[in-house]
Amino acid sequence: MFRLVVVRLFFGALTLWVVSLVVFAATQALPGDAAQLILGRDATPERVEVLREQLNLNDPVAVQYMQWFQGIVQGDLGTSFSNRQPVAEYLAAPIRSSLTLMGLSALVATPISLLVGAFSALRRDRGFDHVSSTGTLVIASVPEFVIGILLILLLGPGGFDLFPSVYSRNGDWDQWILPVFTLALAVAPPIVRMMRATMIEVLESEYVQQARLKGMDERIVLWRHAAPNAIGPVAQVIALQLAWLAGGVVAIEFLFNFPGVGKELMDGIDNRDVPLIQASVLLIAGVYIVVNLVADVIGLAANPKVRVANR
Repeated sequence: MFRLVVVRLFFGALTLWVVSLVVFAATQALPGDAAQLILGRDATPERVEVLREQLNLNDPVAVQYMQWFQGIVQGDLGTSFSNRQPVAEYLAAPIRSSLTLMGLSALVATPISLLVGAFSALRRDRGFDHVSSTGTLVIASVPEFVIGILLILLLGPGGFDLFPSVYSRNGDWDQWILPVFTLALAVAPPIVRMMRATMIEVLESEYVQQARLKGMDERIVLWRHAAPNAIGPVAQVIALQLAWLAGGVVAIEFLFNFPGVGKELMDGIDNRDVPLIQASVLLIAGVYIVVNLVADVIGLAANPKVRVANR
């Protein structure tokens, strides 16, 4: 287990370094001059040149990357071009908002998905099972931003007018409903289908059949013997879906004008705010890598065969 974690941490750090190279190259390829965009069209060439010197934009690309990467290693994410604030301070509140949104979505999606998957297994080949299997297959095939648009049309001001469709920063709890519900629907189908498959396998196992032959109450058989053994393999799928949230939250935050890292990333691209773009992408990639590491550890802990095979 320890060796696996060390190996995964090494490859995670290597992946993050590759991501830093890719995102730095991508921001260098963005059209336009960052200094010109900051100062506006009316700025004189002299002012633009002075700002370029201040931002180190005249240095060779390799020098710019090494300076930026050295700052990242030291915990300095740079200074935003558009507002001249340290990026780490500027992103503190959006990071909290994004993590809260992801956490609420996971809290909504996980228990409901487990219950739906387990109940589908208990009602195998019956009406509920057919409806849930078809529904999860359809939802899984639809991009998350399409789900968000459909929810806005149905539950927003254009439909039943139950919830606001845009985050307005007034602190009302109801403006969290549609973003959370959208992300929950996006991550739920794989969990439901995996829980159904593992639950069916467990219900057909010998130890469950033996417990039933002993005359145990069906509820005890299900919740003491079947469910704990079925949830183990599903835990890794849950962790992987939570890792997906790190990237999927970008489109949803932009769609609902939610003040998270995803929205700041999109705003940074519009303003050609290179430090903000670079820091946002690295943060999202870092969360994805960490959650994937957790998924690997959970997979080992839940599956003794895999744990023994990795020794």
